[in-house]
Amino acid sequence: MTRDQEPPYEAVVFDCDSTLSSVEGIDELAGAQAEAVSELTRRAMDGEVPLDEVYGRRLEMIQPDKAALERIAARYVETLVPGIEEVFETLRRAGKRLCIVSGGLLPAVSAVADALGVDRAEVFAVDLYFDADGKYAGFQEDSPLARSGGKLEVLEAIASKTEAGRVALVGDGVTDLEALPAISRFVAWGGVVHRDEVHQRSHCSTDGPDARELLPFLLSDHELASLSQTAPNA
Repeated sequence: MTRDQEPPYEAVVFDCDSTLSSVEGIDELAGAQAEAVSELTRRAMDGEVPLDEVYGRRLEMIQPDKAALERIAARYVETLVPGIEEVFETLRRAGKRLCIVSGGLLPAVSAVADALGVDRAEVFAVDLYFDADGKYAGFQEDSPLARSGGKLEVLEAIASKTEAGRVALVGDGVTDLEALPAISRFVAWGGVVHRDEVHQRSHCSTDGPDARELLPFLLSDHELASLSQTAPNA
């Protein structure tokens, strides 16, 4: 495992499903296929099978249309984890670059970004294509986030464009562990789902139900003290 580097960091990156939101978007889309799709998702997130083997397969099973994506986008926002809005506001006040890197579907993940005030240029996910009637017409097959190893590629690009390259990542799945060589710290967040391997291989972890418990892992004591002195209600 790469050496843990303590804060401060220039950028903080978050996974989306089961990290920012308490749902797995692809599973929410599944409908009658929910049991089979959920099992494929679990196997990929637990590292039992490569993501590439299940990504397109799940979408072909579901055939999600544009209206379904709009419903899932709303569902994501409805199920933001407790305290996450304050976490983003605090990190923003600390001057951090905020990014979302997810193997989820871009139209839905972008809704989360909007809710949390993240620039859409800092959102990395897998796009979907629809025909003129709004029916499913395929997905962004060349996206690195639709295959194993893709998160490392995206995090390397983020680090290369971040001053000093100091980046922290918050996530819950085995795919997040792929990014370890590119980041300064990986925080395993088990507030929604606890995965033993992810926590064991992380630099640090927390299972607390409130996302604000992440802040001491992402900000230095000096930053936290400075922010408390300049808080709006201080």
